[in-house]
Amino acid sequence: MQDILAILSGGLVGFSLGLIGGGGSILAVPLLLYVVGVGDPHVAIGTSALAVAANAFVNLLSHWRAGTVKWPCAATFALAGIVGAAIGSTLGKMVDGRRLQFFFALVMIAVGVAMLRPRAGGGNADVRITPAIALRLVGIGLLVGAVSGFFGIGGGFLIVPGIMLGAGMSILNAIGSSLFSVGAFGVTTAANYALSDLIDWRVAAIFIAGGVGGGIVGTRAALRIATDRRMMTHVFSAVIFAVAIYMLVRTSFFPA
Repeated sequence: MQDILAILSGGLVGFSLGLIGGGGSILAVPLLLYVVGVGDPHVAIGTSALAVAANAFVNLLSHWRAGTVKWPCAATFALAGIVGAAIGSTLGKMVDGRRLQFFFALVMIAVGVAMLRPRAGGGNADVRITPAIALRLVGIGLLVGAVSGFFGIGGGFLIVPGIMLGAGMSILNAIGSSLFSVGAFGVTTAANYALSDLIDWRVAAIFIAGGVGGGIVGTRAALRIATDRRMMTHVFSAVIFAVAIYMLVRTSFFPA
């Protein structure tokens, strides 16, 4: 039963990512905790980080082929973020699991709000990295990587605007370039948690398989209902708010 729940949960995360883009991976941790039945919040975070990284690298391939990845900017941001993710994930392992769930719920609310804000589509599609751009990317990447590592999330909702702010690139290039950082941060966080034996490898593999399948279905659905994607984003944000409130109530008023 746990295997079935893991593949269905992974499929739901992959579907949401394919349908509406960034923000879907934020549901991975609560799904692992409350649906799949992973008992330890730290194990859920480590397992989620691995699954998110795998799905990000799969999606990166299609953007790479489409030529939307600005590799010099992407690599600079990711390298700085890897350092931040290593620091953040180390700190995350030190925090009590119940308190970590409470903080995670607050981050979910922030993600929901960020998803409701319209994204600007401007920017320079032909951006070239310069020393000034590199310095901004390093600073922002370090901070975003730390947040991503601490909570074991992909962080795409932070990475995309972070890269746009640091490099001034277009949103399409920022989305493509962000996937490299999402994958890199996830691998760093997962490796750190693996050193402490805080990953359920079987669940992770099944969750990833479900995510790949769900992503394919979600992407196809997005092409068919392109005009309604904004509405779907609002619906999905409502789901995130509901799950966050559930986590806040559960961690605040019910004993472990």
